Parts: sequence; structure tokens; C-alpha cells
Amino acid sequence: MELMRLVVTGPVGSGKSTFIQSVSEIDVVNTDERASDETKEQKETTTVAMDFGKLRFSPEFAMHLYGTPGQQRFDFMWDLLIRKAHAYILLVAANQPKQFRYARRILNFMNQRVTLPMLIGITHTDCDEAWETQDIAIALGFSAQKHPPLKIVNPLDHTSVAETLLTLAQQLYEPANHQT
Repeated sequence: MELMRLVVTGPVGSGKSTFIQSVSEIDVVNTDERASDETKEQKETTTVAMDFGKLRFSPEFAMHLYGTPGQQRFDFMWDLLIRKAHAYILLVAANQPKQFRYARRILNFMNQRVTLPMLIGITHTDCDEAWETQDIAIALGFSAQKHPPLKIVNPLDHTSVAETLLTLAQQLYEPANHQT
């Protein structure tokens, strides 16, 4: 069986844990703890090491999903997880423009360590004050014409998450993405 290791990363509150919980065929292994810093203004608990879930697409193909903590103080976990990954997704909440610069920092961190297929998942697009997808790409440092794939995803919706994972898996197998 072929196994793909996928990292789901992004700022606090972007939907990483929910994304993995929506599609995992096993009970998600999580390391949530009570938030003890400014994160507690957003939510009660936060991931401090990683989330882990599994998804089988067919008898021959499965994904292991690893969710990173959103806080920079846990960036050693980002480093550990990304080095064994086959691809990654950066989740960005469209309604949290104050987090865009931080999301860009996470993106730079990952790209300094690996060159992998990736996509940007835009969450919370149904919220008030949500930015447009192209504006988010620009805020992350890309031009309006040249950027990684951008996909609107609802982390609460199994189908939306599965479609996002399929989009990324297809990227992995495009000839242009194969390393020689």
C-alpha cells in the first residue's frame, strides 16, 4: 500500500484540528491542552504537539494526516513533521487578516526546509469580514497571477476536506512535481 504523509499547518484558529477530525477514519490522536497565552482569547484549548488521523482512499492508497500546533513556540514540531512529509496544506482563516503575516511566516518556515507540493486552504470564508481568495494570496506574498493552488475549504465538512485532499494528492502525481 502506498502511504502519503500530509502536514496540515497554519495559524491558531485556522481549522487544522477540525480539518483532520472531519475525515479521519480513526479517532484523532490529539495533544490539546488548555490555552495559557493569548490563544485563550480565541479558544479554550490548543494543540501543543500534533494531531494525527488516517484516511484510506483505496486499498492501495492511504494518507496519514499530521496537524501542527499553530503557535510559534512549538515550531520544533513544525520542523519534525514537515521533514517526513510528502506534501502540506497551509490553512488560512479568511476572516482573520491579522493572522496573514503569521501565516506567511509559517509558509516561509516550511519552504526553507523542504520543497513539496502544497496548497493553501482558505477557511472561514462564510464569516463577516472574510477577505477574497486573491487578496489573501497577495497578503501571503504571492502575485495575483502566480501562487500555489488556493482552495476554499470548510473544515467542518467531510466532503470539502476530502476534495481538498484529493486536489493535493493529484498535485503530488503530476509529472512536473516529480523530483528526479
